[in-house]
Amino acid sequence: MVLRLLTAGLLLLSLISHAHARTYELKFATLMPTGTSWTKLLDDWVREVEEKSEGRLKFKMYPGGVMGDEPDVIRKIRKGQLHGGMFTGYGIGRIYSPARVLEVPFLFKNTEESDYVREQLMPELEAGFKQSGFELLGWPEVGFIHFFSTQPMTSMNDIRKLRIWLWQGDPLGEAFFKAASIDPVPLSIMDVYTQLSARHGSIDTVYTSSFGAIALQWYTKLNYGSSIPFTNAIGGLIVSNRFYDKLPEDLQQLLKTTGKKLGDDIRNRAREENERSMAILEKNGIEFMFDWTDVDMKEMLEIRNLAAKHLENTDYIPAATFARAQKLVTDFRARQNNNNQASNPATP
Repeated sequence: MVLRLLTAGLLLLSLISHAHARTYELKFATLMPTGTSWTKLLDDWVREVEEKSEGRLKFKMYPGGVMGDEPDVIRKIRKGQLHGGMFTGYGIGRIYSPARVLEVPFLFKNTEESDYVREQLMPELEAGFKQSGFELLGWPEVGFIHFFSTQPMTSMNDIRKLRIWLWQGDPLGEAFFKAASIDPVPLSIMDVYTQLSARHGSIDTVYTSSFGAIALQWYTKLNYGSSIPFTNAIGGLIVSNRFYDKLPEDLQQLLKTTGKKLGDDIRNRAREENERSMAILEKNGIEFMFDWTDVDMKEMLEIRNLAAKHLENTDYIPAATFARAQKLVTDFRARQNNNNQASNPATP
């Protein structure tokens, strides 16, 4: 009888304790519209975290840019109105700009190179985010960025004549266009579709990934795309330290482990979706042109170096960070060449 009462008492205490366990609400925003494969992965993440936390950590999601452009979201996070979000490199640059060394045009030849450099730099990136007041949970990826236009483009001179959108307030975009002698039209990303749709809109050319062109519905207003990708755009899943540091250790660990996996899943999905989206865009009338045979690679590298120099001078991407990334790329390529030679030795 005593044992039965003791067991019942312990069960009651457990239920009372569980009922009074503190709950936390994570307000999370993204520009990505609902219904895409990326937001479906986000939805899966939300369900996983809420289930594994037994309801102690809940989400309030704001997709599709309802909280404004990325600078608006970051401002609201700093004020405590939001707690986190999924960002492109543009938003990341407003948190820890050296991370955008991974977006310098023509720095990488393929995703293997960018993956290697990112992994080597990740401890520095995580520390930089933390010092800026944010916890980096995961590292998704937007993917290879192409120009899309209503007008044909077969050379850099053609591109210079176009009315190209610049994501307003983006130092990396500004540096690239200045180095390439392009005079862009600064606009919030929220205004791009409207300006493309307007009869006398201010722009006729944009830049995004192939998947982004579809997800944002921009492709419906465009006719041409560049075959050349100018960069491999990054992304980030972040929460404010103000919110993260209030969480119990087990919930912090839950966010970190699931956030990293989500970032990896979105990055892999983005690469698949971007490849498929190229074919979808072609089927929908987008003609791809301006291939590697149409460019002077020496000119492209000069543009890159001029842009990098400007970013170094403004300390947006410090010279030491750019030099380290370049060395990592050089080392990786040398290692790959040595491996290829070892696996394919010359016959005597």
